[in-house]
Amino acid sequence: MDKFVSYDKMSKKDKKKVDSSKRGSWNGVDPATKVVDTDKRRYRRKPKHPKSYEE
Repeated sequence: MDKFVSYDKMSKKDKKKVDSSKRGSWNGVDPATKVVDTDKRRYRRKPKHPKSYEE
């Protein structure tokens, strides 16, 4: 049987094994925030083709 070693004293490799075993699965869910712009006819203040690029 292996001896108990506290998490602070573990090697990086052993910590990685412990962390990966505790980590769960997202089951296909993407955690990144997404913004969907569904209203194509909304009012835009910026001109589509600006006359000059200098300000």
